[in-house]
Amino acid sequence: MKPVRVGLVGLGTVGAGVFQTLRDNHDEILRRVGCDIVVTMACRRDLAEARAIVGEQLPLTTDPHEVIASPDVDVVVELIGGVDAARELVLAAIAAGKHVVTANKALLAVHGNEIFAAAQERGVMVAFEAAVAGGIPIIKALRESLAANRIEWIAGIINGTTNFILSQMRDKAVSFDEALAEAQALGYAEADPSFDIQGTDAAHKAAIMSAIAFGIPVQFDKAYVEGIEQLSGVDIRYAEQMGYRIKLLGLVRRRGTEGVELRVHPTLVPARRLIANVEGVMNAVMVRGDVVGTTLYYGEGAGASPTASAVIADLVDVARTARGSPLARVPHLAFQPEALRDEVVLPMEQAWTGYYLRLLVLDQAGVLARVATILAESGISVGSLLQREAREVGGEGSRRTDLIILTHEAREGAMNEALALLQALPAVLAPIVRIRKEELV
Repeated sequence: MKPVRVGLVGLGTVGAGVFQTLRDNHDEILRRVGCDIVVTMACRRDLAEARAIVGEQLPLTTDPHEVIASPDVDVVVELIGGVDAARELVLAAIAAGKHVVTANKALLAVHGNEIFAAAQERGVMVAFEAAVAGGIPIIKALRESLAANRIEWIAGIINGTTNFILSQMRDKAVSFDEALAEAQALGYAEADPSFDIQGTDAAHKAAIMSAIAFGIPVQFDKAYVEGIEQLSGVDIRYAEQMGYRIKLLGLVRRRGTEGVELRVHPTLVPARRLIANVEGVMNAVMVRGDVVGTTLYYGEGAGASPTASAVIADLVDVARTARGSPLARVPHLAFQPEALRDEVVLPMEQAWTGYYLRLLVLDQAGVLARVATILAESGISVGSLLQREAREVGGEGSRRTDLIILTHEAREGAMNEALALLQALPAVLAPIVRIRKEELV
């Protein structure tokens, strides 16, 4: 077989990892594929730095369109990141009849439907294993390994920065700001960490997974997104006392015939669940299928080597299938294009989940009864309750105490109404803390 010729658009950390892995593991990859996968051209703004990575023989350019136009390139690997410029380049590569491999979750979350439609029409592949959870092969699992299953739900720790921050807050009892500063010092968080800590990165990945799991268009714009900036160490400690840990989860769930839930937010998870014990910058994804049951995928979600591993896995797929019948290819979103459904992504008010509530209240008779009554009248069932001694919260002589409530599953809209009534009580002295809770069974 003729070699598969690769053009790298972007030769930064990940691009260098792809080049070096293809070189170092050449014989192993050749044994698996049956043909060479060779980089024939690369693009980077700084040619001197690029030359230091690839040596003297490989053609280099600062213009990505030269890579796309080259007759010596069969597959364009897009590793520049961002949305607008990447969209232009990927669509140009598709129009030129090139296959595309990308690690760009933001691009696919925002423009994936357009890109996949263009690739389908042109008869080329768009592969994107590295776009979700780095080195964890979750895209292949959803598209291929679990093809016999009706996916019920997915819950994932899919952002290493936020998981590191939450792990530090729990393990070292430090504040959010202190944990973030440590993440930045170690290179786990950007100077501007908003993309991660506000939940946007996780939402991009969750939107892609929901499309593959349920056979629907990518609908990032309909996701509910809440970050971790407002989390307090006191809630992490209370959750621990009640047998839970707090993780930023990307959650997608099929809600019967009503539609699909697509949400990212801090979530209490039972400490006995494996996913609750995923610490530091590691990622993990749980998938519940009606046939296979619950499966868990764990590994590094970012970094040069894990991401390069996923990119090369995509290149292997392209090499194996590009010369076969189009019908032999796995569809981009796992379902045949004509079978995609415009299933409703439900507004957050229609989601069902459990809740952790923390109320700072006056330590006086009747308060707990009034709180319980409001929840009951709103159709919300209390699962467990913890009331601190007033002196432990405010010191000797204090008349203020924390009331911590865990509820069973309830509709978000009903909880919103209940919280408004609770917040209006004279005995409630501060804004109520609400964190959602998932049992993941």
